[in-house]
Amino acid sequence: MHQIQPRISPIRPDILALENNGIGKVALLGLGEKDLLPLWFGETDLVTPDFISNAAKRALDEGFTFYTFSRGIPQLREAIRGYHKRTCGADIDLDRITVPGSAMLAVGIAVQCVVETGDNVVCISPVWPNIFQSAQIAGAQIRFCRLDEDWNARRWHLDFDKLFAVCDARTKAIFVASPGNPTGWVMTRDEQRTLLEFCRARGIAIISDEVYGTLVYDGSEHAPSFLSVAEPDDAVFVINSFSKPWAMTGWRIGWLVHPQQLADQMAVLAMATNTGATTFAQWGAVAALSAQGDDFRHRLLDRCRAGYEVTRQFIDGQNRIRWIPPTGAFYGFLHVDGLTDSLGFASDLVRKARVGVAPGSAFAPPDDRASDSFVRICFAQDAARVRTGLERLGKAVAAL
Repeated sequence: MHQIQPRISPIRPDILALENNGIGKVALLGLGEKDLLPLWFGETDLVTPDFISNAAKRALDEGFTFYTFSRGIPQLREAIRGYHKRTCGADIDLDRITVPGSAMLAVGIAVQCVVETGDNVVCISPVWPNIFQSAQIAGAQIRFCRLDEDWNARRWHLDFDKLFAVCDARTKAIFVASPGNPTGWVMTRDEQRTLLEFCRARGIAIISDEVYGTLVYDGSEHAPSFLSVAEPDDAVFVINSFSKPWAMTGWRIGWLVHPQQLADQMAVLAMATNTGATTFAQWGAVAALSAQGDDFRHRLLDRCRAGYEVTRQFIDGQNRIRWIPPTGAFYGFLHVDGLTDSLGFASDLVRKARVGVAPGSAFAPPDDRASDSFVRICFAQDAARVRTGLERLGKAVAAL
């Protein structure tokens, strides 16, 4: 009698092992419910400004619904070049700018450029989970170097000895987010030069997430950028996005500044991953990079400052919640004394307190117990809304 042989799955084990991250797990418990205050996602409560939406609508009306340049329309790439020049003083050759679609697509492309199965990518953490999951999907092993918490100086600190010790001969990339999500940590120019020198010597790429670059609280126009210290053919990939500064999270459009030598290859990579960014959305993005867009960015920063101040006042009145004040981005990464299960706590907040936060465990590997005592909130929203959400959080903490 013929015996049925067990099936051999062609699906990679790394893919089968993927799980929704903690932010997604919590959000699924109450996404869209009217009485719940969502502070879990990294976005403002403002809709995209009319001048951006109208530009995309005009493009639709004028028939911009066909395939176009896989690396982005020339007008948009030129506008991105101007943006970098006026915000961080970097004059970037157009051949180094590619608009493949969302910023996450840009991350995926950067990883594909340097990683082969068995290589490893080092992530400076706590870090947004989509980043290390993207590297895992590409077949990389993920290693973490956690920022140190200096509660006396009230700052996050990168220990370079610890970072360099994590790297080995199979390390192909170091991922940096500055300003950081969730911590708000900002890397200094000297720290960037130190990391760049190490990576040049070891043949390691730098993937730098700079999507919050203009959301800083020290009065500068832009956080220190690797674009200002790297040479055109350094193995440095800088990720940027329209999502955060221009309230365009749903548009899924971002860009990548890459080594000069990859200009031709980027046309192929952009075509193979997404056939380029949505055509009419690119015209909205052009409008975002206009003078009106600069004005909106500054108004959004003012909104973030107000949310920051509400969060600071709230924490000053607590005895079990503390934070290291963020230098950039728009998050409060809040330490809750005695908390050991941030995912369970965040889930209970949705069910009982009707406020959504992101669990600290989502931003670190499972063995990083320190992050499990944190939750992240986004304060880029109406100050009264942030205050109400924090009050609900405070009552839940008091009942722990």
